[in-house]
Amino acid sequence: RSNLAPLSHHHTVYALDFLGFGASQKAPDRYNIQLWAQLVRDFCQSFIGQPAIIIGHSLGALVALTAVTENPNLASHLVLFTLPDAQPTQSPKLARALEKWFANPILLAPLFWFVRRPRFLRSVLQKIYLRPELVDDELVWMFAKPPRDRGALDVFCRLAQSRLQEEGYAYKGVKEMLPTLTLPVLLIWGKQDRIVPLSGFYRALGILSIRALPDNFHLLDVNNAGHCAYDEYPEQINPQLLHWIQTGTLEF
Repeated sequence: RSNLAPLSHHHTVYALDFLGFGASQKAPDRYNIQLWAQLVRDFCQSFIGQPAIIIGHSLGALVALTAVTENPNLASHLVLFTLPDAQPTQSPKLARALEKWFANPILLAPLFWFVRRPRFLRSVLQKIYLRPELVDDELVWMFAKPPRDRGALDVFCRLAQSRLQEEGYAYKGVKEMLPTLTLPVLLIWGKQDRIVPLSGFYRALGILSIRALPDNFHLLDVNNAGHCAYDEYPEQINPQLLHWIQTGTLEF
């Protein structure tokens, strides 16, 4: 909401709602990283037709990384606003069995009706954002509206079931994908991100700092920012992003 217009003054911008999310159809499909990565590939090939600057946040960052890893010609630059691990530690067999039993519409429906309430969403967002004044009615409604679409409960159940699929939610991990990238990559992280901490990202890769990654990687870590740094400090992030795209460097 605070990034698209400023960026569009310099570049053509396409904002994608993944299938099952946002304003996209709540379709009965098998949801996983591969599905969304294929949709990104298809969109880029059908509507853009040339290497693009691909930007993703959290789950979107993982989808962007997967799409570019599998289709290197899609992107000229890759920007990742926090990057969760693609293959979290597998839970014990008994726990997976219980999760599968619980992940059905009858049992998940009461939870779904509860978590989509604006009051609940506001309380969650106030824990995610370090600047609580940004958790306004506009932001809350962005999260509250999609779960009211037809088929949203079915998608909620399918998402709960997808991580339990035998073939896996994502067949490649971040540690496997990142070293294959040769294009410029910018990582943007809130230093106080409690959802996907930067320290956890380093542990997943087995490194101590960004200096352990190749020279085509840059890191912008944002002070006093949480999981949604792009929304908390757009006046800092938008110019840095544009400068990096133009020059390949960050301003300090």
